[in-house]
Amino acid sequence: MTHAMYVAAAYGITAIALAGLLLWILIDGRNRKRELARLEAEGVRRRSSGATRS
Repeated sequence: MTHAMYVAAAYGITAIALAGLLLWILIDGRNRKRELARLEAEGVRRRSSGATRS
């Protein structure tokens, strides 16, 4: 294996790994938004929504 092929393979593997992480982040973000919408529809509110506790 030549030096150039080794470097190209390393960059290729890195690009695939980064694409996989980006896809995972996008899918997880969509799932969290869906879950948050479901919880808010059920009446569950965020602690940071402005309601203060005494």
